[in-house]
Amino acid sequence: HRYYFIPLQDIKDKTMNKEEKNIEYVSCPIRQVINRFGDKWSLLILYTLSSSETGILRFSELHRHMTDCSQKMLSSTLKTLGKSHLINRKIYAEVPPRVEYSLTDTGKSLMPVISSLIGWAKEHFDDVTGQKIR
Repeated sequence: HRYYFIPLQDIKDKTMNKEEKNIEYVSCPIRQVINRFGDKWSLLILYTLSSSETGILRFSELHRHMTDCSQKMLSSTLKTLGKSHLINRKIYAEVPPRVEYSLTDTGKSLMPVISSLIGWAKEHFDDVTGQKIR
């Protein structure tokens, strides 16, 4: 397999048609994986779950940590992370139903990378944003 980690428009071979470029995109692991958790809400959810004492949080607890995220967006992001096998969703047969979220083993294995990214962000915040961390 050939993998491209550069934007498709930068590929030197301009003779590739659109279908061939789409195949290259689909076979690019970094694009496919980062697309699953690269948005700000996914990263915050993963970090919040990993930082909790028990590693398990209910929807309302997650939402309390992320008040600037709408319930609809939180719900949608949790579904995406579940489909990507990064979080578990456990439903209890109670009235009202109780749903708990936790990291899968795959999600846990991602946390050192995310922690490293957070460290980098703190170190380079001024450079990237032009602002001082309060």
